[in-house]
Amino acid sequence: MQAVVDVVFPVFGLILVGLIAGRFRILGQDSTEALNKFVYWFALPALFFLGMSRVPVGDVFNLAYIGTFLGGVVGAALVVAAVARFAFPARPEETAIAAFLGAFSNSGYMGIPFFLTAFGAAGQLPVIIASVLNGAVVVSSAAIAVELTLHRDRPITAALAEVGKAIVANPLMIAMTGGILWSAAGIGMPRSFVVFFELLGACAGPCALFAVGLFLAGQRTSALFDRRRGVEVWWLSLVKVLVQPAITWAVGLGFGLPSFWLASAVISAAFPAGATAFVIAQRYKVFVERTSATILLSTVLSLLTLSAFMILLDPKP
Repeated sequence: MQAVVDVVFPVFGLILVGLIAGRFRILGQDSTEALNKFVYWFALPALFFLGMSRVPVGDVFNLAYIGTFLGGVVGAALVVAAVARFAFPARPEETAIAAFLGAFSNSGYMGIPFFLTAFGAAGQLPVIIASVLNGAVVVSSAAIAVELTLHRDRPITAALAEVGKAIVANPLMIAMTGGILWSAAGIGMPRSFVVFFELLGACAGPCALFAVGLFLAGQRTSALFDRRRGVEVWWLSLVKVLVQPAITWAVGLGFGLPSFWLASAVISAAFPAGATAFVIAQRYKVFVERTSATILLSTVLSLLTLSAFMILLDPKP
């Protein structure tokens, strides 16, 4: 219970502060975009680079953990797609976005500060790996799936090339790769550089959580009050915060993950649906209102589920 008080409440408290700021328009209209860009392009990359530079390369390529996390992602997406075929029949592109919502965790903006608060810098490696997997694998797969369902006559190589460019230009991928290479080279980092990256990276947690609150303040909730769409939003939110963690736990047991890595995989899977899902839905003008409502509802529900997982799993690095 103390973990809930010490970790979960402060994390959601910062999200609430951002939500209040957004609702009462305390900050300007461009504040959400500016804060998101600062976190995405500067604060999180600094955190990723410094974190990876301090970790032995062998620890990063933890294949059992990677397999566990991606197993949970694939399992949740398949569950959503299978149920959608009978309970929520829709166009293929809508099903693709729905499956993405049920499997894509907010491990960057919410997971990083959560793990830092709970475990400190020494325990952040699992969620950094999860964030990179989300960006490089999960988001890319969703984008390819939507592209192929919307443009069936388009060659798959074109979609792959477009997504590949996005991955190469991703600042988090660049920062993680740079950190791994620095670690592999065994070069000591000057103290002035360490302090610089620590100061910049320290902004990532609070700014990211505040940005999540600002984002949620602007989301539409009309789908929650529509009879059919509301049921689907609740279903997708429950898949995200309960079903995906359960699948991840089962896969992790099969891989024989050590207790902290298993708990980290489950908690990383239990974070709510990430805001990138809304960006993709809005870009393709598919499933937009239900995506917005799912992100909001899964964030609210995750307050309860993350608290329960912290108590049940009692993770210690």
